[in-house]
Amino acid sequence: MLHSILLFVLVVAGAAFSPLPKANARSSTALNMASEVKVGDKIPAVTLQEGQADYGRPEAVDIAELIAGKKVAIFAVPGAFTPGCSKSHLPSFITAQEELKAKGVELTICIATNDAFVMEAWGRTSGGADAGIRFLSDANAELSKALGLLIESPVMVRTKRFSLIAEDGVVTHYFSADKDSSDTWAPNVLAAL
Repeated sequence: MLHSILLFVLVVAGAAFSPLPKANARSSTALNMASEVKVGDKIPAVTLQEGQADYGRPEAVDIAELIAGKKVAIFAVPGAFTPGCSKSHLPSFITAQEELKAKGVELTICIATNDAFVMEAWGRTSGGADAGIRFLSDANAELSKALGLLIESPVMVRTKRFSLIAEDGVVTHYFSADKDSSDTWAPNVLAAL
């Protein structure tokens, strides 16, 4: 009985802190994409949140505006502070910043469905923010949905692990973790550039 009560409390508490996907206020056909993103697709205009130091109010960031006119690396993880993301995926991009810049990448962005405060803390404590990586929250999973990379679970929506390169908002390289997580890590991205 106690086990059932504890399980119920955990599920309810998890749901209370889980963001629910909601439609973007802007009308965009990109947000209705049913299939997984591919080379040639345009990154949709979706507003993400960027956490600020000292628990400041998160700032809205339109991903399409942020990356317009730039060559960028975007990678997404299922969850900040999780083992695979913290031990492998993120560190691969932290250590590859100079090599990515040498290949013309002007900005690296990390995305997850964690809230902006968690993303800011992860960027700060991991060294990723110091390396120049921007940590953006897709808490409502709008970008994940638009890219066809949403993972729904009973506790929280998450983003599938991926990496991509976009130039002026258009995907030029896409790396999926469907076969192996390491396919999305920075060395694989660098090898394709």
